[in-house]
Amino acid sequence: MNNFTHINEQNQPKMVNVSDKKITKRTAIAKATMYLGTEIISHFNNEELITKKGPVFQTAIIAGIQAVKKTSDIIPMCHPLLINGVDININITDTEHIEVLCKVTIEGKTGVEMEALTGASATCLTIYDMCKAINQKMVIKEVKLLEKTGGKSDIKNG
Repeated sequence: MNNFTHINEQNQPKMVNVSDKKITKRTAIAKATMYLGTEIISHFNNEELITKKGPVFQTAIIAGIQAVKKTSDIIPMCHPLLINGVDININITDTEHIEVLCKVTIEGKTGVEMEALTGASATCLTIYDMCKAINQKMVIKEVKLLEKTGGKSDIKNG
């Protein structure tokens, strides 16, 4: 017997059957930290950088929201979900770093941890894409789940 929910009795991959689960309100918050460097941060004015590609943070937030909605298309065992809400915030934390917080909410039978992590990641990747003409030394340092509520157990990681 294994503890992996995505492996069947023949040790083959499977999508978890959630048909017997109850619909509950579920949320997940993921956080990503990213090194942009002083050269890129110095170009920001009022928490935004306008480039030829458009406003960096606004565009990245839209990309993150799109990624949340498409998570099941890129993560094989994720269920397609009807997302109730996505809220992404980007904060400049010092002269070199930013922090992305992605909160996803649903009323459903399965959690949205992967959606929140995917949203935070895509937000950072979009920032990288939009700022790489200035400097390619950016680093997506950490993407982690901060909180999950609903379902069998709640998680709070800081």
